[in-house]
Amino acid sequence: MTLRLIGSLLVAICLGILLGFFVNDNILKDNYVVHEQEDFSQLSWGKKLFHALAHAIDEFFDTGRYLIFGSLVASAMQIYIPTHILRTLGKTPLLAILVLMLMAFILSLCSEADAFIGASLLSTFGVGPVMAFLLIGPMVDIKNLMMMLKSFKLRFIGQFIGVASSVIIVYCLFVGVL
Repeated sequence: MTLRLIGSLLVAICLGILLGFFVNDNILKDNYVVHEQEDFSQLSWGKKLFHALAHAIDEFFDTGRYLIFGSLVASAMQIYIPTHILRTLGKTPLLAILVLMLMAFILSLCSEADAFIGASLLSTFGVGPVMAFLLIGPMVDIKNLMMMLKSFKLRFIGQFIGVASSVIIVYCLFVGVL
């Protein structure tokens, strides 16, 4: 758990440095609509509740499609890719890290469920690759990528994934040596 916390902080700091010092342009797509904040303070309690529920329903249907698509891809991967192929690819530390990062991207697990999967992969792959699996999954997976593509420019998404992946690879190679 401590290794995951340290790795997450390192990635967050590096992404913060990227955004704070190196990205000067607007990262949102030109056609992305930023909704104005409405003032609901004058509404009655019932109307506030109605607006909250209406907003929740809109968000659910807006992001739910990504969750469903991500689940479909994850299910297909679990059914059609034999485990022995993953073990063969994971013989070298760097390749094992890359394989488990790809697996985390495709599986699109929530950050609680991935810990159970990671624990089952520990004996096969070791600490470094499993840590890569645990770190990249919540940051970059299929459903997150689809949501990012809706809002952010492709250049920023590439920078985000590149920085996050690079930091995770270096960190996990270091953790694997310990």
